[in-house]
Amino acid sequence: MKFIDEVNIHVKAGDGGRGCLSFLREKFVPLGGPDGGDGGRGGDVLLEVDTALTTLLDLRYKHHLKAKNGIPGMGKNKHGKSGEDLVIKVPPGTLVYDDETGELLADLTKADHGFLLLKGGQGGRGNARFLTSTNRAPRHTQPGMPGEERILRLQLKLLADVGLVGLPNAGKSTLISCISAARPKIADYPFTTLVPNLGVVKHGDFRSFVMADIPGLIEGASDGHGLGARFLRHIERTDLFLHLVDLSYLQEGDPIENFEKINHELERFKQELSERPMLVVFTKQDITEVREKTEEIRAEFEQRGFKTFAISAVTREGLPELVTIIASELDRMRQADPLDSSGDEG
Repeated sequence: MKFIDEVNIHVKAGDGGRGCLSFLREKFVPLGGPDGGDGGRGGDVLLEVDTALTTLLDLRYKHHLKAKNGIPGMGKNKHGKSGEDLVIKVPPGTLVYDDETGELLADLTKADHGFLLLKGGQGGRGNARFLTSTNRAPRHTQPGMPGEERILRLQLKLLADVGLVGLPNAGKSTLISCISAARPKIADYPFTTLVPNLGVVKHGDFRSFVMADIPGLIEGASDGHGLGARFLRHIERTDLFLHLVDLSYLQEGDPIENFEKINHELERFKQELSERPMLVVFTKQDITEVREKTEEIRAEFEQRGFKTFAISAVTREGLPELVTIIASELDRMRQADPLDSSGDEG
């Protein structure tokens, strides 16, 4: 499925139905009074979170969406039926902006979270409503009121507990495929990952957490360089970062400098990201020279205050321990701030 994380759509609530102009005409009642009914109310436009969705793809080609109009009133004082509401389903983490003013209208994060976006127009009154003691045959009716309309910009920010960051080809996609059911494309060349991937990692019988893998970051990502720039916002909501460090021949440059460059890009994108808890994970430990380099450089990261872990996706070395540590860190953070929990714990 193609990953779409931003769309613009024009939405309009239904117009109210017109009031009816009618007079009672029955046998033996030649001069019956007014009996025009009211028009029905126009349908509303609502947004609703659907946890089965992970992209805005369904709205990519639906540039104009409209609720149903109210039905006009009829004779014999029959009121028109209200128009059917339009329910637009969006994935969790969708931000709704007024495209003209930039105002944030809604941040839809929870399952079954609904939001009344636009109200339908009121139905017009039929001529029966205008009967008075001095006007026994009113011919005045009201048109239905127009429904509200707006041009919206929908922007998706994925909801995840853990965000994977690091240089391209550091092993992020391999890691998420090993510890979750996610199956991103994996290959030994940079920028294999072109879109974010989400995976649910199970820990024990009743606990799980969501991990997000975004395209690899490079220096200048916060200024628009590389593929990661477009997707940085998808790790804004994460509680914990795993910074993957690849010490193999595939990565050029000093690993400490590379590590600091990526962290600098996170800070430039949003200051709060630099304050987010981070674990350092050395990947590809099945390679002898990588294992040797890890032992040489590990202490430098720990001196900077980071907890470090060494793993191999090939041999699965260190993976169970890493999952346990992540779950423990998330539990500790949620106990400290129970209102700031976005995880999936059963």
